[in-house]
Amino acid sequence: MERDHLAESLNDLFTSVSNVIKGDLQGTNDILKLLEKMNIRVAEEYTGFGDVASGLRVYVEQLKSKNCGFDEYVHQIDSLEQQVTEFEAVVSVLDKYVSLLETKMKSIYQIPPS
Repeated sequence: MERDHLAESLNDLFTSVSNVIKGDLQGTNDILKLLEKMNIRVAEEYTGFGDVASGLRVYVEQLKSKNCGFDEYVHQIDSLEQQVTEFEAVVSVLDKYVSLLETKMKSIYQIPPS
């Protein structure tokens, strides 16, 4: 039996083309698997960023809460500062009055100024 060279060549050609197509499809499949792994990794990173952002949000809320607590103290300090300013003004008036009385007393008793 003599083999048909044309049929054999066509069979080899189809086998080779089939192998090339399989190789291309395997390469594409490998690229898609790589992309899938990359997408999973990026999703994990973003999940971590979400956790960090959530933690930061909680921290900022705590700071706001503490800041509101300090507002009461700031108002008290402002009130004390106003009272001290008013007290200083009274002390200044009293100091002038005492100086005036001292001058009058010295003039009454004719004590030479010191």
